[in-house]
Amino acid sequence: MRSRIIAITVVAMSLVVVAGYLVARVLDIPFRALITSCEVAGESTVRLDPEQLANAATITAVGVRRGLPARAVVVALATAMQESELRNLAGGDRDSIGLFQQRPSQGWGEPEQIRDPRYAAGMFYDHLVQVEGWEQMRVTDAAQAVQRSAFPEAYQQWADDAEILATALIGQRPGAVSCTLTDPHTNSGDATNGLMEALRLDWGEITVEPTSDAAGVVIPADDNQSGWRYAHWLVSHAEEQGVVAVRFDGQEWRADEGNWQPVDDATTDSVLAEVFTSD
Repeated sequence: MRSRIIAITVVAMSLVVVAGYLVARVLDIPFRALITSCEVAGESTVRLDPEQLANAATITAVGVRRGLPARAVVVALATAMQESELRNLAGGDRDSIGLFQQRPSQGWGEPEQIRDPRYAAGMFYDHLVQVEGWEQMRVTDAAQAVQRSAFPEAYQQWADDAEILATALIGQRPGAVSCTLTDPHTNSGDATNGLMEALRLDWGEITVEPTSDAAGVVIPADDNQSGWRYAHWLVSHAEEQGVVAVRFDGQEWRADEGNWQPVDDATTDSVLAEVFTSD
């Protein structure tokens, strides 16, 4: 029965791919533009969907905003990859909730608090930094000291991928984060203000202003790393925030193309993001 189910699934997926190709041919658009996916480049390539990458970017932002070292972000990302596959789950084992599967009954907070990725990430970091010697521990040991899992070695399998994600999202690997999005529209009636609010929720009181035509935002960059940090965050949250283009450091990412490409009007002084408008 299992093999039959697998065969049916493979056939169904093949039909979807063929249908997508035919639609692309009829509409005369690149087939890749019909595929929603994200990649983070490093020693290998980490592939995620937009929801997973957005959560990874938020976890990273919370750690950076607190002034924690990259190692803390690596541990947090590996933990969330194991506990929830970087998804903000509504439930789990017993009363576990959210990215880190934290339990209200164990003092992690109220359910509505734990469902907030920023709160959940902050609580994880609060507990991590209280673990003596966590910086020198293996990723799985540091994670286990916080999580108290029945499978203490499980976190280590995500260590390499978490390192790649952290390096890129912290801004240490320019142009490493890319997504190809089919429909990066926002549910908000005011995409620009919604994007500014989301940026400040993750990054704190950073300087972010609407563009002169109010069809995007501008974020001053103190240096190259901070600029790529914001640029990668914008790509990571593009689907939910309606971001269709990001420009920085001589490069541009566009949602329908997916890759970073050289451009002439992308400075190192600020990061520019365009949002979807219905006009």
